[in-house]
Amino acid sequence: METETYLKILREEIHSVVMATTDEKGLPVTRVIDIMLQDDKGIYFLTAKGKAFYRQLMNKSYVSLSGMTSGTNSMSKKAISIAGSVRNIGSDKREEIFKKNPYMATIYTSFESRTALNVFCLYKGQGEFFDLSTKPITRKSFAWGGKEIQTYGYRINEDCNACGLCLEKCPQNCIRTDEPYEIIQENCLHCGNCMEICPQQAVLNTKENEQIASTRIYVNN
Repeated sequence: METETYLKILREEIHSVVMATTDEKGLPVTRVIDIMLQDDKGIYFLTAKGKAFYRQLMNKSYVSLSGMTSGTNSMSKKAISIAGSVRNIGSDKREEIFKKNPYMATIYTSFESRTALNVFCLYKGQGEFFDLSTKPITRKSFAWGGKEIQTYGYRINEDCNACGLCLEKCPQNCIRTDEPYEIIQENCLHCGNCMEICPQQAVLNTKENEQIASTRIYVNN
């Protein structure tokens, strides 16, 4: 699926998310926020100018959020997490938000009362999509607005001797038995069992792989 599809799921199927900012002391603060609109530029939400949330957004224009569809049980749900940069676009799209989210008119009943609200656009970010209804579960990373996708998780290098111990420990059965073995990234839980059990130390955290590669480049130069 493309990024726009994930953002559409966030708006239409999830809608209410837990969004985090930091306060003046740098401590995390969370609240539930409704995602009101979505387009090719990002996702939109709003808040009143008198709220602490507004001040935190203006002070440090970066947020993280997580949300999950309702579903009939935990294993039928989809979840999305995003972190990225926001900008205040003022009253732009405010009336469109009220048209597409008519319940808002029961809170801010007059045009005059709505002037307290400013719209924010999360215009650049990276996210992860989880589909718990598939077996094994599916995870996909996505990004937009010029943000590069940062990779996380575990990979198996050429030191693998195909002993098979990691296969027994993998809860998702997402390791291909090539030589060397290969982790199917879109099904990996990032639990770390494979790295813990590997006698060859052939399983590395993705970030560790990047650090080793950077060191080799530096030494070779």
